[in-house]
Amino acid sequence: MTNRDPWDSSSSIRNMEPTARCSPTVPEPELYRSIQAVLPRETDNQLSPDCLNKGMLRWTLHKKVQNNPANSLSLVWVLIKELEKAERWDSRRFIIPLLHTLMYAIIQTAYIPDELYKRVYDFCKRLLTYPHPYCTVGLSYTRQIKTERSIPGLMYQRMVTAEQRLKNEHYPFQDRVFILADPEVFSGSLGMVLLGDIETYGSVNPFDHMCSVVQHSIQAALGAEQCHGPKLAQALKDMGQDVESHFQEVLAALEQSAEEGSRGDRGLLRSRLQQLYSKILSETDSEPLSSGGLCDCPLPNPEMSFHLWTEELDIWRELAKWFRSSSISEQFPLIPEQEDFELGESPGDLMPSDMTRFSIMSDDSGIERDLPPNADPFTPSSLDTASMSSSWEQCKSEQDAARLFRRGGIKMKPSVKDSMQQRQFTARIVAMGDDRVLGRLAKAYYIFRKREARRLFLTMKVNLQFYYIPVCGPTTPNSSIKESLLQPKGDPCTLGSYLSMVDPWYNSNIKSLGCMIPKLAKMQHTNPGRPTEPFVSDVISYYVRTGQQPVYFTIYYVKITFTNMTKDPVEDVFLTHLEMEFPEFRQISASVREKHKWSAGEVCGAVVSLNYKKVTLSGRDVDKGISVRTSGTQISAIPSNEAEDLNCLTLTFNESQTKSKNNVTDSKIRMSNVKIRTLESRSFTVTLDKDCRRTFKDVQSIEICPCLDPGYSVQKTMRSKFSLGEDKDAGLSKYMCKGLPLPINTFAGILT
Repeated sequence: MTNRDPWDSSSSIRNMEPTARCSPTVPEPELYRSIQAVLPRETDNQLSPDCLNKGMLRWTLHKKVQNNPANSLSLVWVLIKELEKAERWDSRRFIIPLLHTLMYAIIQTAYIPDELYKRVYDFCKRLLTYPHPYCTVGLSYTRQIKTERSIPGLMYQRMVTAEQRLKNEHYPFQDRVFILADPEVFSGSLGMVLLGDIETYGSVNPFDHMCSVVQHSIQAALGAEQCHGPKLAQALKDMGQDVESHFQEVLAALEQSAEEGSRGDRGLLRSRLQQLYSKILSETDSEPLSSGGLCDCPLPNPEMSFHLWTEELDIWRELAKWFRSSSISEQFPLIPEQEDFELGESPGDLMPSDMTRFSIMSDDSGIERDLPPNADPFTPSSLDTASMSSSWEQCKSEQDAARLFRRGGIKMKPSVKDSMQQRQFTARIVAMGDDRVLGRLAKAYYIFRKREARRLFLTMKVNLQFYYIPVCGPTTPNSSIKESLLQPKGDPCTLGSYLSMVDPWYNSNIKSLGCMIPKLAKMQHTNPGRPTEPFVSDVISYYVRTGQQPVYFTIYYVKITFTNMTKDPVEDVFLTHLEMEFPEFRQISASVREKHKWSAGEVCGAVVSLNYKKVTLSGRDVDKGISVRTSGTQISAIPSNEAEDLNCLTLTFNESQTKSKNNVTDSKIRMSNVKIRTLESRSFTVTLDKDCRRTFKDVQSIEICPCLDPGYSVQKTMRSKFSLGEDKDAGLSKYMCKGLPLPINTFAGILT
């Protein structure tokens, strides 16, 4: 490692030597060994100790290079060399982990020479010739590096400004992390550890974040040759709240350059920041030293809100409240009546019949002055006039009384005010728990889409990103037989295990985090007074920032009909698993079956009919129908290995072989939809996503099929009102996605 590139001059490192507030310099051989230790290997097992420790090692690596620009620059140099070596050796397994680590280091590095930017950019551009997902990740980072090279510090500025909700007039985007933890898993010590870890970071003065943005932007543009980092940091600290004006000036300069793009003059931006640097030092009676060491500005964790996902929590109402309280929406205040209306109904109030209302008939011109004196005028943004029962006359000023307003109706074209707010908010929803919390997330997402299909509100303003951290609940080995029967069978985190199979970097960082949280709880219980680093929130921050490749999981619709004919059928959805079981056969022990050498279908079970669409390799699905005797079935929507199709169901009988009327039926059937009905007087129970809170008893039949997007259903219904039925998919419905998948973000998507 003694060979140096032209840009890797000794003077660059010497000018970034550690100061009193910086961490010690880490030798490059040590950085190299640390990088090799975190890389996933083909021999890694998902639950091996070495694999579970890789997430902690990656976190330790980034901690090593914090607070020392020389360490950060050395890490970037070592990483790009490792990426180029992986490219030469065709070690594609290492490319995405190394690339994410590189980009995370670039964002936080105080200054990067242009020659190094070019080297990184050229590598990312070569990834465009690779297959998916390498080309997708490469394209995203190619664009970011191209922009960062022309406007150094832009990624850091935008990330901090959005995540910390810093008020400004130049970059209106905002991010927020919502952590939804299953109370069945995070009860007691686990919940306290997670909440304490998130609160360790605490609330930081926004002016401190503004100082970091100004410091990082100036250093990234000027470098150690024209900027004295410690002097600048002290000057910004002494300013206090007066730093806000300089923060606004930095944002204006960077965003103007970003808007101009290739037409802009890089020298002009550098000159503006040079003038600002001199101005800041002169305001604090400091001499504008031309050169000196640089100081790192560690990237703060984004704002996070922790929620135990109880039955009372409506996550979509929480999102709407966050949107209301944001600095941007303060420019567009809403009256309380309108706020309650826009938030919509509670999930339980949304019935299928609610989806049929699309317009309101009007018997006048729709102009406010034409209304009777006591009539209630409506806001122009209303989408459902029937929901607004109270008047807003008292909330209007006399100046607004002279205006003309249209009565509420469906707004086909968004107004200027709406377009200013569209998609400027990103809600990063992190679900933590086992398959049960994912089932709740899928149901909540379905309800949200149904609500938004009826009346758009959050869809036009908030970009939803979903993340998942698999965490298993505490095991109780001494539980009773009754409790063991109620516990879910098999892997409680099937979706997390699948993501770990297809994305090794997810396995190293996120699956390992789920295994680490119980250990952290045990350590904290043993040493309650020991100070801890915010490890969990640091890893979550890394995940939501770099995990941008979604894996789409099909949400399945299920209609449940009961033996009691007076009881209405229930419509629900599930994501990972459905269990159908006859309760009277549940406690038949396996030893009885083994003793008589019979299949369970010969010993016990009820006769059911199955009508399903069988999935074939040719893609030509075949309709099938059989009658079998069984004690129950397990229907899984998550593949057990990488080779299986992600978009189909696998039905497994409880018995190894099940006898149908004519022949022996395979114990596993792959299908896209199914209808199961009992042919005897016995009823069965149904459990969705292994959640005993979502168990249905006395069931006669179930129908399962991929869930349709409620927005597609609305468009198709509206189209059918005005057509004769010859065009089933016409108008907007022709271009809309019919299914409703749940996208879970990972680092690489699916690696094949």
